[in-house]
Amino acid sequence: MTELTTRASSINRALDQIGDKWCLLILQEVFWGINSFGGILQETGISRGVLSDRLKWLQDHDCLRRRGGARHPSYHLTHKSVDLYHNALMAVAWEDRYYDTPDIQAVRLVHRNCGKRFEPLMTCGHCHGAVDGRDVSFQPGPGATRDVRDKKVRRRSSLSADAIPSERHVYRNLVNLVGDRWTANVIALAFHDLHRFDEFRRELPVATNILADRMRFLVEQGIFETRPYQQRPLRHEYFLTDKGWDLFPWFLTVLQWGDRWCDPDGAGPPMELTHTACGHALQGRVVCDQCGEEVRPDEVDFTILNLERKAVRSSG
Repeated sequence: MTELTTRASSINRALDQIGDKWCLLILQEVFWGINSFGGILQETGISRGVLSDRLKWLQDHDCLRRRGGARHPSYHLTHKSVDLYHNALMAVAWEDRYYDTPDIQAVRLVHRNCGKRFEPLMTCGHCHGAVDGRDVSFQPGPGATRDVRDKKVRRRSSLSADAIPSERHVYRNLVNLVGDRWTANVIALAFHDLHRFDEFRRELPVATNILADRMRFLVEQGIFETRPYQQRPLRHEYFLTDKGWDLFPWFLTVLQWGDRWCDPDGAGPPMELTHTACGHALQGRVVCDQCGEEVRPDEVDFTILNLERKAVRSSG
């Protein structure tokens, strides 16, 4: 396996840990309280071998903690994985905006602090305005070094979103979209005004055919639109659509989680963000759109169909 270096990125580091379709599916089920190997197996449709591999991976990266004996183990969230709660809320919000499916339409979030049903909203911690990725600029941070990354050639999973059996998989389309680190990496780079295939290729240690596959997939999914910039031979630039730009809050939660949990040398954030709408450093906050307070896992009731759960707490 070939190793290459890329610019240090908290998003890349985070995606290298949890940005896999199966890891995202497993964590979602454990958030809902499905803790046993058999329960996760049934709800996700993962093969036994893949499930065993991903459970070990998530334990090795302190995102799950195993309890019980060898015959009947259970898997529980840690402080690190509970900190992905805002990431899950942004996934629900994006899914609800772009997919008219019964599962997502049945989701009800109630903020116990104000007693109202709400929609999660990403806001700027300074000006409290809604965050739009088109109003954000990027500068190198104290940790702006280089990261060593594997040049993997694993194919994107062929399992469709509709094939996942879980009733609780409320953002299956987003997982189907970003549950491959190269696809997610391409979207993240597009927020930095990269438009041409060669620009993406220079930034990612990925085979050309795999990158081409991901670019086609993102066009098919309505995340990118193409515009010709050369006729002979015909070449296109790739631009984010509104659907693509609206993924920015989800990626911002990934970046902030990576800043907190994926800084191996303690050098600090590789990148600093400025909210150009107010001119201050951007620290994204996920708030209740009814009362404006930041929402926390132990302050939200989450209901879907006939299933109701209180928001999870850390087992660590």
